[in-house]
Amino acid sequence: MKPSVIVHLRRAGTSLVLDARGSGLPRVVHWGADLGPLSTADLSALVDATVAPVVPSSFDEPTVLSLLPEGSAGWSGRPGLAGHRDGRDWSTAFRLVGLDVSAGSHDAGHVADGGEAVRVSDGERDHDGGGAARVTVRAADPGAGLSLTVEITLDAAGLLTLRHRLRNDGDGRYELRELTPVLPVPAVATELLDLTGRWCRERAPQRHPWPMGAWVREGRHGRTGHDATLLLVAGTPGFGFGHGEVWAVHTAWSGDHVTVAERRPTGEATLGGGELLAPGEVVLGPGEEYATPLLYAACSADGLDGLSDVLHTSLRARPGHPRTPRPVTLNVWEAVYFDHDLDRLRGLADRAAEVGVERFVLDDGWFRGRRHDLAGLGDWWVDEQVWPGGLQPLVDHVRGHGMQFGLWVEPEMVNPDSDLFRAHPDWVLQAPGRLPPAWRHQQVLDLAHPDAYAYLLGRLDAVLGEHDGIAYLKWDHNRDLTEAGHGGRPGVHAQTVAVYRLLDELRERHPGLEIESCSSGGARVDLEILRRTDRVWASDCNDALERLAIQRWTGLLLPPELIGTHIGPDRSHTTHRVHDLGFRAVTAFFGHHGIEWDISAIDTSARAELTAWVALHKRLRPLLHGGRVVRVDHPDEAVQAHGVVAHDRSRAVYAVSRVATSVAQVPGAVRLPGLDPERRYRVRPPAGAPEPAALELAAPGWLTSGTGVTLPGSALGTVGLQLPALHPEQALLLEVTAA
Repeated sequence: MKPSVIVHLRRAGTSLVLDARGSGLPRVVHWGADLGPLSTADLSALVDATVAPVVPSSFDEPTVLSLLPEGSAGWSGRPGLAGHRDGRDWSTAFRLVGLDVSAGSHDAGHVADGGEAVRVSDGERDHDGGGAARVTVRAADPGAGLSLTVEITLDAAGLLTLRHRLRNDGDGRYELRELTPVLPVPAVATELLDLTGRWCRERAPQRHPWPMGAWVREGRHGRTGHDATLLLVAGTPGFGFGHGEVWAVHTAWSGDHVTVAERRPTGEATLGGGELLAPGEVVLGPGEEYATPLLYAACSADGLDGLSDVLHTSLRARPGHPRTPRPVTLNVWEAVYFDHDLDRLRGLADRAAEVGVERFVLDDGWFRGRRHDLAGLGDWWVDEQVWPGGLQPLVDHVRGHGMQFGLWVEPEMVNPDSDLFRAHPDWVLQAPGRLPPAWRHQQVLDLAHPDAYAYLLGRLDAVLGEHDGIAYLKWDHNRDLTEAGHGGRPGVHAQTVAVYRLLDELRERHPGLEIESCSSGGARVDLEILRRTDRVWASDCNDALERLAIQRWTGLLLPPELIGTHIGPDRSHTTHRVHDLGFRAVTAFFGHHGIEWDISAIDTSARAELTAWVALHKRLRPLLHGGRVVRVDHPDEAVQAHGVVAHDRSRAVYAVSRVATSVAQVPGAVRLPGLDPERRYRVRPPAGAPEPAALELAAPGWLTSGTGVTLPGSALGTVGLQLPALHPEQALLLEVTAA
């Protein structure tokens, strides 16, 4: 029998109300702040009170924006489903055939069915419980020969996920063009914020009023993309890090994808996202099914930091989230590039151990023919000419210092100047009759080709199996997928699925192996690749000034421990700016900390300072990688401040940086958000930190006294502290402890 219910899910300050009383797909009545323990009568009244009126020059019945927008229900915006069966079955009218609710470990709220309240667990509580609450909606359109399953989860952190599964129940083939989950957003959200960027300038924010029509962000790179918006955010006017109501979605897919915000003259506003399919890319045979990527959705009444708190809390609760302290990492790329020499690398490992490094990563250049980036990709054997004794002597030397050993790979790519390409030119993604334009002198292996997949899995498995002690792979991906054809048809979808399968199988064969998602820096950062990897490389740019913004906005989605943040050399490899070590160290301090610098060539003083910074990071690492991220809305754009506060609010650490000059020689006081207003805190530079260059300037007495200042959290969060008049590209670190 067809269900006729209202579902109310509640978790961690978030409510979701679904109206499934009609014959069609359910309508999302509310997604947002917790509504409290509504009674059956309250839910019924709420649903009735939110039905749109019938207006002149419109349909005779109220239009319904369901979980899948359909033209048959009067929706005239972007369709939730686009496809056809040889020109037929291009429009659907799904009818509800089943609805299941699972409360997880606690009561998820209740289902109102025919006027009767039905509990979904044995408990009698209708409050914010633990565990994930799930709703599964089943619908069918027999005329179109299609069935639809909608999977909704609201987890213990208040993070919502949405996925559609479409099944071809007809006799003929059904070509799918688009299947995009969407969620409604209330009318009070009138501004949009998303992110864009390029190589070495990822995560640049852009915001504007939300006009009528669709704001569509498409990624056609075959990977997430340097310009991808990690979150598409809608909010109340002027929302910031610490204030305003906000709603956001993330499309968790590492291939071509779309994220969209749409506002209709009829009053509806939606956020959504899914896979971007090429013509003919997904054609469902009879009985075949397609599942969309997960759409992650979060809302907050406390601004962008509230969104991040929901996302970070949910990610940290994943079974596969890193549980061990994130090892301080030295990557050798900017120290040696392709110039591999065992004695030199042993010496670099010696210096790394002295300063406190815990993981040593050998980057590009270790395999056959790889003396530059023109050749060798695909030939995954250790180069005997450079490494006559193999890699094991270096691995043993590194491990002898108590450090982990890591290795760079770029498995999905192949150089035309390689034995692999010469033997199997057909193993490359391409349109019929021609190769795609070269990018960094490389093409893309077609991992949906069974032989190519088996070769690659075999070689990676062999490299790991033949060496005792490779604990980490830096997995790179240095080009877009252009004209990415497989067997004459578009191949990005199949390639993306194959990459996920390759990572899953490799980790199954090598338990404990950690993998970094690097893609020319930050071009593959999404929550689906992070189900299989342990951190991302936020950018190939180690310029501390650029990294401040890149890390700030990458952290909107990801907690610090998943973001690789390294101290680069004095002069940046990518921008040629010169920064002192203090500014570079404070910038790299808050993430998965590391070094990308030839520290064998630095003097004793610099080595001692670097050692002190590494030791300080290790001391504060449990807080940095477990606390709540906060960012300061400072009126002076030349001041950037952020911090991490312990969940019990007993301690915190903040960084304040001056990114440019400003009209005000002395900017206003900097507030320290996130503290308990009822507790008193001592604020001072961290014990063990190198003397900050900022204190060479005129500084307030509390900062130079050595004892700091003690004030209530209410004063620190409302009034703030006056700090030194920092020069541009200087930073100050502050440690806060409850008195």
